[in-house]
Amino acid sequence: MTAEANAGAPDPARPAEATAGAPDPARPAEANAGAPDPARPAEAAVGSPAAPRRATSRLLAPLRESGKLFALALTVSRAMFRRPFQFREFVEQFWFVASVTILPAALVSIPFGAVIALQVGSLTQQLGAQSFTGGASVLAVIQQASPLIVALLIAGAGGSAICADLGSRKIREELDAMEVMGVSPVQRLVVPRVLATMSVAVLLNGMVSVVGTLGGYFFNVVMQGGTPGAYLSGFSALAQLPDLWISEIKALVFGFLAGIVAAHRGLDPRGGPKGVGDAVNQSVVITFLLLFFVNMVLTAIYLRIVPAKGA
Repeated sequence: MTAEANAGAPDPARPAEATAGAPDPARPAEANAGAPDPARPAEAAVGSPAAPRRATSRLLAPLRESGKLFALALTVSRAMFRRPFQFREFVEQFWFVASVTILPAALVSIPFGAVIALQVGSLTQQLGAQSFTGGASVLAVIQQASPLIVALLIAGAGGSAICADLGSRKIREELDAMEVMGVSPVQRLVVPRVLATMSVAVLLNGMVSVVGTLGGYFFNVVMQGGTPGAYLSGFSALAQLPDLWISEIKALVFGFLAGIVAAHRGLDPRGGPKGVGDAVNQSVVITFLLLFFVNMVLTAIYLRIVPAKGA
């Protein structure tokens, strides 16, 4: 038979892999561009059903994290009233959080009170209501500035340390060992730390309110030429006892949020030691965002429920 007659017949010398549609190993990689890559997983193919699932999973990730955060908050709230209570751990964490926040809080509250007093004093002078400078500045310090200062410092100093401690325990598998032995990490480690941040926040809020008020008094009377009698009379004319209660309630709630967020990120680090550092940064940022949102909600509720003095 001639060579022309064998043109359509398979060549026995040619390997089976070289048939039409299959990649030729002898050909360069450019020639096999259209062939399927066996090393590439099937899920990565364009148009595969896994692509929408991955996109949906990324969109639902914040909702899952929020659900875990609320679940941890509920678990900690229930565990606070269960025995045994880790009193020694609570005292140690209370002293640690207080030691790293007392001095910075006192130093920060002075310029906060001064800035508020100077700004309010300048505004009241323009309006001809300088006698109300003391009341307006003190209310701003007590209701708004003091709880936020306390919460930011606790989240930045105490909360980051709590998150790093729990995260390091997690990557060393200490928490898993506690669960194997029947010890709840939430009851043993998280509850004392959350109670410590709440207690320090409430006590520190009073100190910051006093220091901020004294700083505002000094700058208003000395630098703006105000009179001490007008400052105190304006405060007594506008302030009332519920203003102090809402300040303490805010500090309590903010301390709880700082402890819960720090514990939540510390119990779930990803990526080893680097993941612990990322978790610390995330805990601080998330706490800051939650604090300002919760502060807005609490302030709106308070102003709706408690009428202003003299209204």
